[in-house]
Amino acid sequence: MALAVVLLPAGCRTPSSGTSSSGAPAGSARSTASPALPGYGARFLAVDECSSFGTASFTEVPCSGERAAARVIARYDGTVAGGPPCPATTDFVLHIGAQRTGGGEDGDGTIPQGYACMRNLEPPHPGDPGGGGGPRTIVGDCVYGSGRGEVRETTCDGSGKRKPQYRVVRAVASRADCPPSTALYVQLGGEHPVGCARRL
Repeated sequence: MALAVVLLPAGCRTPSSGTSSSGAPAGSARSTASPALPGYGARFLAVDECSSFGTASFTEVPCSGERAAARVIARYDGTVAGGPPCPATTDFVLHIGAQRTGGGEDGDGTIPQGYACMRNLEPPHPGDPGGGGGPRTIVGDCVYGSGRGEVRETTCDGSGKRKPQYRVVRAVASRADCPPSTALYVQLGGEHPVGCARRL
């Protein structure tokens, strides 16, 4: 998955308009789960539960089923902008709208707004370092200039549609901690918010 970002003065990186604060394309999920099945549906898309892939929406399915395509590796209530970031190797994020259901994880027939950090059950894994996507930029990822001061992630092995131009080689607390070979500063967030990228 491509991640659109804007280069700020001195090369800082933040998501551009039209993406979530995580940079992930917005997917949506809907509940079709039966709360009566143990380990499946007690909480909609809880950690270690699975979803199917869909064209417009995703549904919760048993992980042992043939429709299972991705597993929840972290789950948070609220919005991506106001909540914790997904784990570094998340492949994509499902945005879960508040919904009324017949049962409900809270016993009141509602599923609260939230988001699920998803990992594909099988390759490819765009969230892996150099994988060309995922909701976060991490050490090992590559980017290319896409015009108007923006960059996008692409695969580091050159198998993507665009050739990589920079690779994030280190995450540090401040720009001063980057090596002299740094050609681009990338905003990563977290405890080490500056990514030091070298030109390829």
